[in-house]
Amino acid sequence: MSGFGVPQEDIAIYLEIDAKTLRKHFQRELDRCTIETNLKVAQTLFDMAAVDKNVAAAIFWLEVRAGWREKHPDKDDGPPVTTNLVVSFMDADGTRHPSVTLSPPKQLVRDIDAE
Repeated sequence: MSGFGVPQEDIAIYLEIDAKTLRKHFQRELDRCTIETNLKVAQTLFDMAAVDKNVAAAIFWLEVRAGWREKHPDKDDGPPVTTNLVVSFMDADGTRHPSVTLSPPKQLVRDIDAE
């Protein structure tokens, strides 16, 4: 339950024990469960982005894990950056799916001729 964000005091109430007793006998589990839950979610998100061709998951991963940020039009950060990242997905049988071009400031453009 702690891995899902349930406070230790609430877990203790649910188990009908004191929170100190919970921590005394289950500290290792309490410490590890949040890490294990985060690992499972991170693996699922990575699979969604890299395997299942979920563009939203790929963008989220790049923003959160790779440090990409959206450029807001009201801020002047100097000249535009011209580096582009093209993400393409290919099935095991070699079937290519439309690619997505990501460029700071972030613009998503579907390739028309990529099928």
